[in-house]
Amino acid sequence: MIVRTLKEVLGTQHDVTAPEKQWQSRRLLLKKDHLGFSLHDTIIYPNTETHIWYKNHLEVVYCIEGEGEVEVLSPEQKTYQISPGTVYVLNQHEKHVLRAKTQMRIICVFDPACTGTEVHGEEGAYPADDSRD
Repeated sequence: MIVRTLKEVLGTQHDVTAPEKQWQSRRLLLKKDHLGFSLHDTIIYPNTETHIWYKNHLEVVYCIEGEGEVEVLSPEQKTYQISPGTVYVLNQHEKHVLRAKTQMRIICVFDPACTGTEVHGEEGAYPADDSRD
């Protein structure tokens, strides 16, 4: 059994802030936990915009606090409003922009699992992790 608290993650290498300061991702479950997915408790700072393309991962996002929107750039060119209780799934590696109107808190699940220190690269993606453990 794995039991971990947010308090244990805060201030560690798995408490990652974007270089541009749009978000802070507290990675609770990681690849090293051997579950096949990772679980992140993420704060999106107000009045920010993040261009994202998870070409190497699938992501589920569940909003538990705040308001914003996700604009899908490809393939559908549509904007969805995000508020507490909203879930969205990037199941086709969609390029998108996440905009926070207020501070948002979102719970994210990634498949394959993240290692814990990733930040978005130039294309908005986390790098592929081809290592085995």
